[in-house]
This record gives sequence, structure tokens and C-alpha cells, in this order.
Amino acid sequence: MTIMGTKNNTFQIDSRLQQAARGDSEAWFDLGMVFSTGSAGLDVDLIAAHKWFNLAALNGNLRAQECRAEIADFMSAVEISEAQKQARAWLRETGNRLN
Repeated sequence: MTIMGTKNNTFQIDSRLQQAARGDSEAWFDLGMVFSTGSAGLDVDLIAAHKWFNLAALNGNLRAQECRAEIADFMSAVEISEAQKQARAWLRETGNRLN
């Protein structure tokens, strides 16, 4: 990957994180996709992916509900619990509320 590609990926992730912090549920879903597939130059992180899919799913995104269920099959109960804990903490930290 080129340096420009890395900067572009970082910009895209940062942009989606900013949108997520403003309560954009599509950004939540997109971040779940990034972390579940390891795209945009990031490693696969199922805990982070579950967190983002969980937020989007709880906001009514059916695709996120399906993706959350799929990755949960590859996670331990402890990992799922940690993802849920991180989702709750993120909501508190950003002041976001689910629909």
C-alpha cells in the first residue's frame, strides 16, 4: 500500500468515527464492516466489529443484526461481553442515544 493510500484510509476511518460520534448509525455499520473484514488497512478486530454492529443493530439496522450474529459465532462469551461493555461505554462517552 502506498503512503497516500494509508493516509486516505486513516482519513476515511477518522471521518466515519466523527460521524459515528454524532450518532450516524450508517457510520456505526460501516465501522463494523471495516473491523470485521480488516479493510482500510486495519486488522480484523471482532470485539470492535461486534460493538459497532451492535450499536447499529440496536438502532434498527437489519444488516447489522445479521452481521453481529455471524461474527458472534466466532467469538467467546467473554469477547461478546467485552464488546457490549465497550458499546455501552461509547454511548455514555459520546452522549449518543439509540432510537
